[in-house]
Amino acid sequence: MIAVLTPEQMKLADAAALSSAGEHHESVFIERAGYAVAQVARRMLGGSYGKQVLVIVGKGHNGDDGRVAAQWLQQWGAATTLMNADDAGGQFIDSRCADLVIDAAYGIGFHGSWTPPFVFDVPVLAVDIPSGVNALDGSVNSSVLVANRTVTFGAPKTGMLLGDGPSFCGEIDIVDVGIDPLDDDTAFLVEATDVAAWLPPRDRVSHKWNNAVRVIAGSAGMGGAASLVSMAAMRAGAGMVHLSWRAGDASFNVPTEVVGKVLPEENWAAFIGQDVQRFQSLVIGPGLGRGDDVGVQVRSVLACDISMVIDGDGLSAAVDPTGKLDTLTARTAPTVLTPHDGEFAVLGGDAGSPDRIGATKALAARTGCTIVRKGPTTIICSPDGQVYLVASGDERLATAGTGDVLAGIIGAFLARGLAAPEAAAAGAFIHGMAGSSLPTEGAIARDVVALISDVLSEVMSDVC
Repeated sequence: MIAVLTPEQMKLADAAALSSAGEHHESVFIERAGYAVAQVARRMLGGSYGKQVLVIVGKGHNGDDGRVAAQWLQQWGAATTLMNADDAGGQFIDSRCADLVIDAAYGIGFHGSWTPPFVFDVPVLAVDIPSGVNALDGSVNSSVLVANRTVTFGAPKTGMLLGDGPSFCGEIDIVDVGIDPLDDDTAFLVEATDVAAWLPPRDRVSHKWNNAVRVIAGSAGMGGAASLVSMAAMRAGAGMVHLSWRAGDASFNVPTEVVGKVLPEENWAAFIGQDVQRFQSLVIGPGLGRGDDVGVQVRSVLACDISMVIDGDGLSAAVDPTGKLDTLTARTAPTVLTPHDGEFAVLGGDAGSPDRIGATKALAARTGCTIVRKGPTTIICSPDGQVYLVASGDERLATAGTGDVLAGIIGAFLARGLAAPEAAAAGAFIHGMAGSSLPTEGAIARDVVALISDVLSEVMSDVC
């Protein structure tokens, strides 16, 4: 996993590293950072000899890093020009005057706005973070020079993965300059090796009931959600999936490999409770429909002592008519909630907070559940404050039904024995990888399902 720090955590790590570095400590880290920037710049240029590099420098340490980088590039045969950040606004830069622009104007502590130059057909390398991007939440209050690459020191900052940050950072190079994270309250970016380490291999003597998943999903006109959840769980390693859907669409075509039975008209929670202990996990909510009667039954099912994923309509049903979350807070079995921002607000989360991680942690603590807050970068928070970030997906997942697919994958991983935070993080990672492997146009949710087994097999084989 890759540690991801807030600006405040980075400042604390900086201070600790500086205090232990002895005399002339600041210059040591500036030299290391500047040299690292120069190395990345040389790679971007395909060699530095005879190239022209424009370095935009501010008054702080980011500017110092840029100046050191310029010195190294000069030694390697490049012609470098320094431009003061205060004078950059309105300047026009194209390939006639530069082969590369280095944005060393402002760092993670910058607040306010600045006006960058106009850059045409010239690649941009940002130092630590593109100037003007809020390092906490990825918001911007002014123009920002879009970077092709960003060299960041010690660890990526939360704002590089949230909000508009990913759109401005380009490819990110993480450089070790001797500054290590200190805070135990650190978020981590999930990698393929983490997923492979978390997922236990299938036992040679296992049988279909070892990793069985119960699914309660679908209603009249919403059979697709039930199908997507069930097939995603199968593709993610569930040995058996039993699906039940609400009456009203008894003609629903159950996927071939899935055992299916319509729910009774009334008191279907009791029907579910009859054999729920045969399963290792339960997924409830996608396409289930809404209404007071649905809410009563869902809240009754939540009393079952089984690992559970609550998604879609199940999330609103988990909130009782008075707005209380007692059925969630009373649960003792591992529980994963998968809200988008609208559902996050229904659950009582502060969906408007610029600190998305902090707000998600607060809801996880209040509910006692692992929260999967879906978005371009998905945030997974456990009740004890563990935070995972998943950035493997992209806009191809912004289509109907992909949330149902994610719920099915997480349900399968719970059934395979993963703890709730790791099942959620691994599920979000595989879901993202499958989505980002699809064609850029026209991808639909069932295409994601079709790639789950391939992506999962690739991730597992890379470490075997």
